[in-house]
Amino acid sequence: MLLSSIVRRQGHEVLTAANGAEAVDAFREQRPQLVLMDAMMPVMDGFEAARQIKALAGETLVPIIFLTSLTESEALARCLEAGGDDFLAKPYNQVILAAKIKAMDRLRRLQATVLEQRDQIARHHEYLLNEQRVAKAVFDKVAHSGCLNAPNIRYLQSPYALFNGDLLLASFNPAGDMHVLLGDFTGHGLPAAVGAMPLAEVFYGMTAKGYGLSEMLREMNAKLKRILPVDMFCCATLLCLSFQRRSVEVWNGGMPDGYLHSNTTGERTPLTARHLPLGVLSPQTFNDRTEVFPMAVGDRVFLLSDGVIDTCDANEQLFGVERLEQVFTANRRPEALFEEIEQALHDFRGEARDDVSMVEVSLLEAAQLNPPALVYSDSGQSCPLDWSVSFEFRATTLKRFNPLPYLLQLLLEVHGLRAQSGALYSVLAELYSNALEHGVLGLDSTLKRDASGFARYYQERNTRLDQLQDGYVRLHLQVTPEGEGGRLSIRVDDSGKGFDVARVMERPVDGVRLSGRGVSLIRQLSRKASWSDDGRSAHVEFYWEALS
Repeated sequence: MLLSSIVRRQGHEVLTAANGAEAVDAFREQRPQLVLMDAMMPVMDGFEAARQIKALAGETLVPIIFLTSLTESEALARCLEAGGDDFLAKPYNQVILAAKIKAMDRLRRLQATVLEQRDQIARHHEYLLNEQRVAKAVFDKVAHSGCLNAPNIRYLQSPYALFNGDLLLASFNPAGDMHVLLGDFTGHGLPAAVGAMPLAEVFYGMTAKGYGLSEMLREMNAKLKRILPVDMFCCATLLCLSFQRRSVEVWNGGMPDGYLHSNTTGERTPLTARHLPLGVLSPQTFNDRTEVFPMAVGDRVFLLSDGVIDTCDANEQLFGVERLEQVFTANRRPEALFEEIEQALHDFRGEARDDVSMVEVSLLEAAQLNPPALVYSDSGQSCPLDWSVSFEFRATTLKRFNPLPYLLQLLLEVHGLRAQSGALYSVLAELYSNALEHGVLGLDSTLKRDASGFARYYQERNTRLDQLQDGYVRLHLQVTPEGEGGRLSIRVDDSGKGFDVARVMERPVDGVRLSGRGVSLIRQLSRKASWSDDGRSAHVEFYWEALS
């Protein structure tokens, strides 16, 4: 009664209980904000009552001040261990009691503020996570709209954050070649993924139109340089895997070495970084020079991000290049190599510190793949049916410009040719390549009789193209209606010295040689193919029937 009177005079509402059990019941029903508790009470003592009240309060702070005549240190410590926040010795000192009540109220209000701020932060965090999930769903739709599910691709991506700073893209071009990009943006999470959307847009858009790696790289670099802050860039490896030519074209800018793994010999060819990352250099100083390597059916290309090399174990030891090389050396079944690397990482890795990405791309027979058909938004009912056009590309243009995407888009305005878009692009590419490389540049395809010669051929090609002063490639396209369908005539002339047409035409059509595949491919894919003017002029025809 004395305590109740003192507390009421201080301006507080008071509930009283005769023992610990009543105190617990009163707290359960009324939820007071502060408890003054005697330690020694009948039925249930203050220690047990304090424990139950704290349990009922949960994470809400309800201060408990023990009122006790105990003086021993152990007894006072027991009050605090039972859940008490302070104690007051009898008889009561009104001034000290008021000060303790005010102090506990300040503590209670502070804890309530902390809980409220925590809940606000949690709600904001959930809001941001939801925004990132939505953004990630959109990003995944864009980034994974290609052919990552193709039978010759296996990959592992382990994001360090919700957004992966690593980017993996794959898509077929109109000729059925496969472009693959593995990129690694600086940083993690959403900031690292900001540049991924424009990069994916350029990759898929230009691949679908038939652009080569050099054109794509120049556009990617220019776009990232324009939109990213100065401290952000993208290390990347870009591949073009040609199933018809049995080759892989590679550009590596700042990524760890990739590997070309021979299925028959087990030999590994490093795909070394020879360039700075995308988004670092200006368009004028950017180097788009690629390397080309021969491949056989069953050969594999391995690409990996630096998260693989930098993976740490519990002892802060890096996985490193040497351990990766050991997995390669110990491999006895090439088809199991990807799983062995993945298992080695799993056995070694502790907590991931970076985005981890790894991809294996195999060379299969072209018939084992099923590139998606091009999709067109127009009905195809209004298209040009009787026309011709001619182009002449001279030295300055030949150095920097690839006319094939433009020519393909022009020809695919003819609805009847769309079903043959893959063959059409492949033939155009071979005709133009032959005219440029063997005609204008005077390269001998027999250089490509082995792997080392293959590399020398493309080195010499780049050297001669850089030094080119004159020469031309002329293309003449003519579309003529025939019955219910039509005919496309393609003539390609070059300024070269020509070649022995009869000798080349006598070669059997096969896919074994590293050289001389162009003429065979043209003969396979087109209805008619012939050469004149000592091989300086090629003439090819395509036909189509009326579509129902």
